[in-house]
Amino acid sequence: MTTTTTLITGANKGLGFETARRLVAAGHTVYVGSRDAERGRRAAEQLGARAVQLDVTDDASVAAAVKALEADGGLDVLVNNAGIEERGENNAVIGAADVTADLMRSTFETNVFGLVRVTHAFLPLLRRSAAPVVVNVSSGLGSMARVSAPDSPAYRYPGIAYPASKTAVNLITVQYAKAFPEMRINCVEPGYTATDLNGRTGTQTVEQGAEIIVRTALTGPDGPTGGYFDIDGPIPW
Repeated sequence: MTTTTTLITGANKGLGFETARRLVAAGHTVYVGSRDAERGRRAAEQLGARAVQLDVTDDASVAAAVKALEADGGLDVLVNNAGIEERGENNAVIGAADVTADLMRSTFETNVFGLVRVTHAFLPLLRRSAAPVVVNVSSGLGSMARVSAPDSPAYRYPGIAYPASKTAVNLITVQYAKAFPEMRINCVEPGYTATDLNGRTGTQTVEQGAEIIVRTALTGPDGPTGGYFDIDGPIPW
């Protein structure tokens, strides 16, 4: 029986780390992608996983990671988890009055361009897999329907850069899914999870947040593709 090989970006902590833990437990060979090589090595050691240095904003780093996985046998599942949400003083969300082009650019560099950089680079390996899966970690804040509905909690979020980046991730997911029908490519909303990204202000644990990421990473060849899901099922775009 062949082992499923999975790469998770930004996996040395938070949702990525918990997703790695669960997929190792499910029998996957998991690569912990981490911008900081030493943190990644320590996380992988703790998890019984493998470490690969991977900065999603750096072409050379991504190319080296592709070579490392190719040498080890390839890739079946890619979890694009690495993401940032830039905040201001006292962990305050940066709202419309203060958002700048530079802030948008730096957020998109990781959350959007980084995701495309990694996905594009690993496509040749994924296309060789018998059952390739891509999971893009999005957010409910990327849902235009939720952000524009006054009765939704997302409506009250004042930021622009982070939700806009996740809306872009959703569109990118749909287009990739149409382009590669042999793959299962979906985006997921983990929920408002307490992680370093939001200064640990989230209302649920990483165990709860990782559930939909893990479930989608385990999608079989007959599973959905081009979808947007949270733990309860499909959510509106």
